[in-house]
Amino acid sequence: QVQLVESGGGSVQAGGSLRLSCVASGYPYSNYRMGWFRQAPGKEREWVATISTLAYSTYYADSVKGRFAISRDNAKNTLALQMNSLKPEDTAMYYCARSSSAVSSLPRNAVDFDYWGQGTQVTVSS
Repeated sequence: QVQLVESGGGSVQAGGSLRLSCVASGYPYSNYRMGWFRQAPGKEREWVATISTLAYSTYYADSVKGRFAISRDNAKNTLALQMNSLKPEDTAMYYCARSSSAVSSLPRNAVDFDYWGQGTQVTVSS
């Protein structure tokens, strides 16, 4: 069965960095686009970034552009999110997700993602 398992969350001061990882299993990983989402308490789930199957293209929310970098290693079935210059407003549960959408552009809507990990908490203090 499809499984996505995130790790790497933690607590960090503003301006610091964290690297999140997601290990995928149970499906041909390189065939699917992947994304990261986040959800802060009391807020809706927010799209963060998406990466194409062979990592040729990436797409970022304006709120993280220039600070976060999404990457993937298809040989290891892993997805990563490097987060730099973290801000308190980045505090949230972070989720990796698989997209099976056939849209030509990189997806950013949650409905275009069919499998989700359990999440990893990121807390940024000021």
